[in-house]
Amino acid sequence: MTYTLDLNPDELLTTTRTVRKRLDLERPVPMELIRECIEIALQGPSGSNRQTWHWLVITDVEKRAAVGEYYRRAVEKYLEGPGAAGKLYADDPVRGPIQRRIGDGVAYLGERMGQVPVLVIPCLQAKNLPAGNQAGLWGSILPSAWSYMLAARARGLGTAWTTLHLNYEQEVGELLGLPEDIRQTVLIPTAYSIGTNFKSAPRQPLDDVLHIDGW
Repeated sequence: MTYTLDLNPDELLTTTRTVRKRLDLERPVPMELIRECIEIALQGPSGSNRQTWHWLVITDVEKRAAVGEYYRRAVEKYLEGPGAAGKLYADDPVRGPIQRRIGDGVAYLGERMGQVPVLVIPCLQAKNLPAGNQAGLWGSILPSAWSYMLAARARGLGTAWTTLHLNYEQEVGELLGLPEDIRQTVLIPTAYSIGTNFKSAPRQPLDDVLHIDGW
């Protein structure tokens, strides 16, 4: 039986963090654990129950390195831009330091993505991307991606939610032999986490973002 952390539902939901610097790059991750996490993720919502999702799991050393190189290039460009996490709220004494730590973590992972033991890319089959109801389309895969991360956290695995590789979506798709109608979503590096004592992240106060019966 798979060992899981002693976390109640609220603890699991509030301590599943984007893990970058605390990913164990040396310890192999059993494929059986990845399969369990994806099996749980498949219970996520799917529009009209179409279940047109597909899950890419990349463990091959050369392919991980190739995906990692595309990710490194994307991170390099991202960090140069004004919207990089580490540059946001620079004058805010509370949020500024947090953002800079995030920026450091992004840079760290950018150099090491190809070394992470398992890379997971949830995909969705879609011949075209309609002009309307994009929420309905991506809502049929992104909640499952989050469920995968929750399941991984419960099993002592660390993950990160990142989409920067999509700057090279075509190149990554060709590398992995994806059909033209398969759309990539988030890239989820997966490894055992160095320690499991993650805490809730600082967030805006609820009353600053809550609107009842209108704006």
